[in-house]
Amino acid sequence: MIVGTAGHVDHGKTALIRALTGVATDRLKEEQVRGLTIEAGYAYPEPPPEYAGATLGFIDVPGHERFIANMLSGAVGIQAMLLVVAADDGIMPQTREHARILELLGVTQAWVALTKVDRVDPDRIAQVMLELQCWLADTAFAEAPIFPLSNASGEGIGALGHALWTAAAHVAEGVATAPPDSGRFRLAIDRVFTKRGAGIVVTGTVRSGRVALGDSVRLLPTGLAARVRGLRCQDRDAKTASRGERCAINLSGADIETGCLDRGDWVVAEASRLENRLRLDVVLRLLPASPPLKHWTSVHLHHGSAHVTGRVSLLEAEVLAPGTSMLAQLVLDSPLQAAHGDRVVIRDRGASDTLGGARVLDTAPPRRGARKPRRLAWLNQLREMLPDERGVQDLRVLWRRTALDDGIVDLTALAANLDRDSRELESSASLAGWWVITHQGVSYALPEETHRHLYRQAQERLALIHEQEPAMRGVDIDRLRRMVAPQLAAGLFRPLLERWKAGNEIVQHGPFVALASHEATLSPDEALRWQKVKPLLQASPYDPPRVRDIAQQFEWPEGDVRRLLRSCALLGSVYQLRQDHFFLTSHVAELAGMIRELDAIAPAGATAADFRDRIGGGRKLAVAILEFFDRIGFTRRIGDGHRVIRDDMLFD
Repeated sequence: MIVGTAGHVDHGKTALIRALTGVATDRLKEEQVRGLTIEAGYAYPEPPPEYAGATLGFIDVPGHERFIANMLSGAVGIQAMLLVVAADDGIMPQTREHARILELLGVTQAWVALTKVDRVDPDRIAQVMLELQCWLADTAFAEAPIFPLSNASGEGIGALGHALWTAAAHVAEGVATAPPDSGRFRLAIDRVFTKRGAGIVVTGTVRSGRVALGDSVRLLPTGLAARVRGLRCQDRDAKTASRGERCAINLSGADIETGCLDRGDWVVAEASRLENRLRLDVVLRLLPASPPLKHWTSVHLHHGSAHVTGRVSLLEAEVLAPGTSMLAQLVLDSPLQAAHGDRVVIRDRGASDTLGGARVLDTAPPRRGARKPRRLAWLNQLREMLPDERGVQDLRVLWRRTALDDGIVDLTALAANLDRDSRELESSASLAGWWVITHQGVSYALPEETHRHLYRQAQERLALIHEQEPAMRGVDIDRLRRMVAPQLAAGLFRPLLERWKAGNEIVQHGPFVALASHEATLSPDEALRWQKVKPLLQASPYDPPRVRDIAQQFEWPEGDVRRLLRSCALLGSVYQLRQDHFFLTSHVAELAGMIRELDAIAPAGATAADFRDRIGGGRKLAVAILEFFDRIGFTRRIGDGHRVIRDDMLFD
């Protein structure tokens, strides 16, 4: 269990840690000279015999308001709060702000150390204890016990230590029986230094997952690769480190040097999908004592041990009232590397006061449509999936709901957002009865209800198109995809289509999809017109009238004639040899036969001159017909002639 101090400057936080552990956490010379904590310090005491197996670590954060950024950096790994309040001063500004910050970071367990009781009378002690109880009643720390004590005399130190070690023992028991953390390894760097004979060492608290000696890792935001050469947990040599443990990692790598690492960077698993992000969709909570927050307000943002600036884009209103929550988007001036569920502390433009906190919902929000109802509904669903204090996300919330976005979930994008293995999500979706489809490393999941809905929609769309375009053998596959499931890529739509075809109500003809009951035919009006047009084409087999000529003869619009002949082409009655020039299929077969004969007897193949003589037309028409057969792959032009290369092609 990692316990962090909190409280106003000069209330005795560092002295209390020394009294509890025997460790002086102020390691900088400036801190020792001034008696003022500037950087977070750490202490890892040996457990008393009666608490063997329990682990207790302390993070001593600076209390001065000028070093609040350092306090936030050190607070990353705090699991429980040790609030330090001097009996003579009572509750001070940094007392309140530190407690608010730790509450925003998800800390719920706390103990209160009422120090310097040797300097005041009993009435003052009682007064401050009452003030503390009244104030804490409206926070997450309402049940925090208060321990009056003196760092100077040692009064009350033993009772506090006993309470802390007892809690640490309970945490150890819970960790032993808790389910394994399924997240990938992440550690927020709060300190970088070099050690003689070892090289570069980074320290921090493991945010999620597990790391072991020899593991390959990545450094963010640089993306550099490294290897875990050495590992210490709670100031002891270790082979592994898990979520919640404070550790130091000795890194090795060809490109690793101190200049490429800094506080605020991350060490993550090699397979991690975390990336540099300039936009984060979050749920934002404003503290009750904060002023109203307007849309597009400039703020300071603290995430992990990183500190950046940016703006708040409110997604549900123009103003966020104190003490309330709202979906929002953080637009950053510098990138952060976040995952779903991460906590962000938000301070005002001047970095003088804490406004509230946010929890990350989506690390890759779309560029457009941030305020659309469907998008907000998805964010609210991600909000319900936020991890609990153990860092566990309840994926069952997602699989229980099927109405959102037609029930289709992009598992690949969701896995990247959660920084988890997509195969884990695929397995959990399948166990919940969802159907998982994959293609080239991308996977989606949809419930059976959604699959049935899409199937019915596909049938309805096909029926409508068959009615509107009766001559069409079917609908192009990609056209059907865009009408029924546009969010799926072509490769992911294919498994859906194959499943539909298995029901024998939907069939496929090459690139076209149709209802099994559909038979391509002309509409009644087109059939009547075709009975008039067909004799004209039969009368001139090798040079039939063009669209314009037919339209003039019957006084029909050219567009109607063109649509009629194209419908006939789809049915196989005619071929379109060139623009507005259609030939009966039987005549095209005769023309192909002539070309076969010429190719067989002429050394150069079917030339334009010989073919012109056979059809009795002009050279221009002969060339156009020969070029048509070249285009469809029946012949190929070689020199002046055209040779048959696909003698198995049939045209009738």
